[in-house]
Amino acid sequence: MLVKWEGIVIRSVDYGESSKVVTLFTREHGKVGIMARGAKKPKSRLGAVSQLFTHGYYLCKAGPGSGMPDLSQGEIVESFRDLRQNLAATAYAAYIAELLDRLTDEREANPFLFHMVLLLFRYLDEGRDAEILCRIFETKMLRVAGIAPHLSGCASCGAEREPYAISVSQGGLICPVCLPQDPYAIAVTPSVWKLLRLFQVFDLERLGEIEVKPATRSQLKHVLRSFLDQHLDLRLKSRAFLDQIENIGL
Repeated sequence: MLVKWEGIVIRSVDYGESSKVVTLFTREHGKVGIMARGAKKPKSRLGAVSQLFTHGYYLCKAGPGSGMPDLSQGEIVESFRDLRQNLAATAYAAYIAELLDRLTDEREANPFLFHMVLLLFRYLDEGRDAEILCRIFETKMLRVAGIAPHLSGCASCGAEREPYAISVSQGGLICPVCLPQDPYAIAVTPSVWKLLRLFQVFDLERLGEIEVKPATRSQLKHVLRSFLDQHLDLRLKSRAFLDQIENIGL
């Protein structure tokens, strides 16, 4: 049976001498693995459509069992050439793709996530602020993982009492009265938790220019990475390289 999916390549791994195992994040079925046989051959018509970050339509042959479908042909919609030619944008896109891969299950449709990642890749291709785009994505993926920070009042007592810190163990904002409960609470400026609250509900379609001070960017990264590390303990290959890119300011 032939099936046609609209998808984004979020992972592409060599298989044998000439083939690739490709992970698509599709609009219709979420994450799907397919086999691109012969994609590594120089003249293969499957080579371009199986490249990382490619957005396209994929015609696959699905067998009667539960085996991996074979890619028959593909049509590229967007190759994101400018993204690929920019080292920093490529690093951010690789991190976004790997985080998406690690926090989603096979065959769970999520059109919202598909649209969000497609927009992120388009913005990266256009040269938008990659660091802020990444922080927005991390914020939204915390919700997908079920660990979104509580940002409306104190996560411990519920009081609206500033100045807040952020407690990963308590799951969000923590007020001065409850602060002794967590000696590892992260001191942040009000702009940090207000931006996090905005990012949780922000519509990427409406993205404009966001001016964020370097100190605020650093605190945002620290808070989001702390939630990801302490609650999920992810070890992403793309993250170490991305951190190097951010540290040298590319």
